[in-house]
Amino acid sequence: MEFLAMLYTVLLVAICLMMALLLFRSGRPTGGLDEADCEELKDWLEEQLAAQAREFNARQDAIAQQNYAAIRSVSETLQTAVQGMSTTLGQGQDSQQRILERRLQSLEQANNQQMEQLRRAMVESMTALQAENTRKLDEIRHTVDEQLQDALQKRVTESFKAVNQQLEQVYKGLGEMQSLAADVGGLKQVLSGVKTRGILGEIQLGAILEEILAPEQYDTNVATIPGSTQRVEYAIRMPGADGGSVWLPIDSKFPGDTYAHLQDAYVSGDAQAVEDARHALELVLRSEARDIREKYVEPPYTTAFGILFLPFEGLYAEVVNAGLLEVLQRDYQVNVAGPSTMAALLNSLQMGFKTLAIQKRSGEVWQLLGAVKTEFDKFGQGLAKMQQRLRQTDEELDQLIGVRSRAISRKLRSVQSLDEASASALLEIDDMNELPKALSETSETSGKVGEY
Repeated sequence: MEFLAMLYTVLLVAICLMMALLLFRSGRPTGGLDEADCEELKDWLEEQLAAQAREFNARQDAIAQQNYAAIRSVSETLQTAVQGMSTTLGQGQDSQQRILERRLQSLEQANNQQMEQLRRAMVESMTALQAENTRKLDEIRHTVDEQLQDALQKRVTESFKAVNQQLEQVYKGLGEMQSLAADVGGLKQVLSGVKTRGILGEIQLGAILEEILAPEQYDTNVATIPGSTQRVEYAIRMPGADGGSVWLPIDSKFPGDTYAHLQDAYVSGDAQAVEDARHALELVLRSEARDIREKYVEPPYTTAFGILFLPFEGLYAEVVNAGLLEVLQRDYQVNVAGPSTMAALLNSLQMGFKTLAIQKRSGEVWQLLGAVKTEFDKFGQGLAKMQQRLRQTDEELDQLIGVRSRAISRKLRSVQSLDEASASALLEIDDMNELPKALSETSETSGKVGEY
């Protein structure tokens, strides 16, 4: 503030000097300043400015001293106040600290007491809970032990029972296997003999024939060629020319040894052994087909071909795979059949028998139809005559009922009618209604006959 006042004073002095200069200038007659005046004014101004500067510096020193003294006084005052406040704060802090310590001690004691009480309560609760859990665990353990014991005993019993049943089944299976082994051994023994193998094929062929054909359609042990001593196992009676019959010879063959060698060759995986076994089987089948052709086939007593029956499908499949069907049929006029193909062949023959029977009876059927037609023509003529007679009777009745009735009615128009009871008694008729009813029924009957 002092500095501003001093500056303000300097400015006022400068303004005053400028005004004085202007007044001095305005008082001169020439209206201008010479060089001496300017130098004088300049010196004066410099003196004034120097005086003002000295005064300003003096005042600045005084202000600085005053400010230093004031700052020092304020510093001392602040230091004293701070020391007093520090002393007061120290005393208050000590008091607050002692109070806080006392409160913390009391709070700690109360907290310790509460924690002790809580610990005791927790210990008691945990002890009670542990005792309760121990008791419940004992009960659960006892219950589980009982259930486990029961379940284990039940499972063990069921397991022993299942094991016993399985052992029984195993023993039963072993018995069946033993019986099967015995049967297989017996079958092997049967199949090992040539005669027994032939009998087995004959039995199978006979069963197929018996199932499909009627007894009069085939025969056994037949001498198909007259005067020959060779008899075929089975022969089917086929229809021949002029109402006669011819035989279809069927012979069962089972080259078991050769077929067994072929199966062994397949198992060994030896291609050369398989080829040799197939060739041996072909030779055997050719020999059998040749025997059938030479012994049992002789047209016109028999068909132009015979049938070689193989009792096993596997053997028949080998013949098919080897291409022997066409060879035996072409070279020896012998067809080869297995169990399934034999049944199909017999079914086709059965259908042929039925067709032939229908063809034979067709003439009789036509004769019967001709006789029926003749009788039906006679019946139609009789019906026509009956219809003509009925029409004539109807016309006579119309004339009698129409013309005569109208004439009688005209004559009796003047006669007074009686009641039904009096008329019945007079004419000795039980019921007057019966006459119109009888006439009506007669008319309806004649009309229906006319329609026919």
